[in-house]
Amino acid sequence: MRKSLCFILISLFSLLLVGCGQGQGIKNPLNLEVREFSFTNQEGEEFGLDDLKGKVWIADFVFTNCTTVCLPMMANMAELQGKLEEEDLSVELVSFSVDPVIDTPEVLKEYAGNFNADLSNWNLLTGYSQKTIKDFALKSFKTIAVKPDTGDQVVHGTSFYLINKEGTVMKDYSGLDIPTDEIINDIKLLNSEE
Repeated sequence: MRKSLCFILISLFSLLLVGCGQGQGIKNPLNLEVREFSFTNQEGEEFGLDDLKGKVWIADFVFTNCTTVCLPMMANMAELQGKLEEEDLSVELVSFSVDPVIDTPEVLKEYAGNFNADLSNWNLLTGYSQKTIKDFALKSFKTIAVKPDTGDQVVHGTSFYLINKEGTVMKDYSGLDIPTDEIINDIKLLNSEE
């Protein structure tokens, strides 16, 4: 009887330990490797993957001439930036323009100003061809960035992407209805994995 009770208690304790071990790290990580890049930021300076090594960062794809989703995405990124600062989390923000011909560094800087963006840790990137950003978005983030032959709007994804310190895309979130608490918790998980 005692042996049975002892066995049951050890089994329950083992299950408890296994249960506690689950949930560590990002659940269902995407594990997408961000391809090497070096583009131009809103200050006209080169900025690339090397500048982000060893840092957790959030990325998205927007353009300044957008008449639909980019305005709320930019507002949400600015709001997220404020929340990250409140939590004292060191995170880089990177917005890739999907309309690089229109979005010069000067245009991007002015656009960011409309959202009171703190550009000390938020880089808005351009300085590449339409084909380059289309290929980069698809290969690194599995998202679209296509400018049709007619019209001035670009078809692109609306996700925010969480990238770890090794340059791996771990998770994506809606950029239109952002789960701020979830993003912050996931960032803390990545920071604790040092």
